[in-house]
Amino acid sequence: MYKIILADDHPMTLMGTEAYLKSLKFNIVGAYANGISCLNGILTLHPDIAIIDVSMPGMNGLEILGIIKHKKLPIKIILQTMHKEISVFQRANEQDVDGYILKEDAQKDLKTCIQKVMSGGKYTSPNLEGFLLIDQNPKRTELLAKLSKQEVKIIELVAEFKTNKEIAEYLFIAEKTVETHKKNICDKLSLPKGKNVLLHWAKENL
Repeated sequence: MYKIILADDHPMTLMGTEAYLKSLKFNIVGAYANGISCLNGILTLHPDIAIIDVSMPGMNGLEILGIIKHKKLPIKIILQTMHKEISVFQRANEQDVDGYILKEDAQKDLKTCIQKVMSGGKYTSPNLEGFLLIDQNPKRTELLAKLSKQEVKIIELVAEFKTNKEIAEYLFIAEKTVETHKKNICDKLSLPKGKNVLLHWAKENL
């Protein structure tokens, strides 16, 4: 039976996916809550498949995908995500992802996805095309292109109403570093000074 590694920073999702796959008699050899541990697990345990959340602390799923494909390791990578933006989907495809599924479809799609990728094919959730959000705001895209990956992640977390402390814990950085990043983001986006300016921008644009 295929050896599988799982990675998701949401404990309930991680436990649920593990329980579901074990009920199907799949062999789960590792389960991780952050990207760095996941990558180490892949490199040491040599699974057949790694099922990874796109958004994770330490190292995200796209970064892990890029490393595995660059090393040309014989491991199938399936990304699970709540992201419905076409840009995330395109980035995964550009890095030759084997499977890409929405978390909301995981229970009905995951078994088929595993079978498809292990037979040498590619798999994308059938419902994904109906949910993809095409960015119709080129100005916003241009502004976001000025930011680093970590700065974009911070904006996403701000849009989720995360506090500086929560963002710091999620990204494994200091609260002061979060504050510095926020200041730099506001400067790059030419936002006016004021309380919650970044939150308002994030809510309107993400």
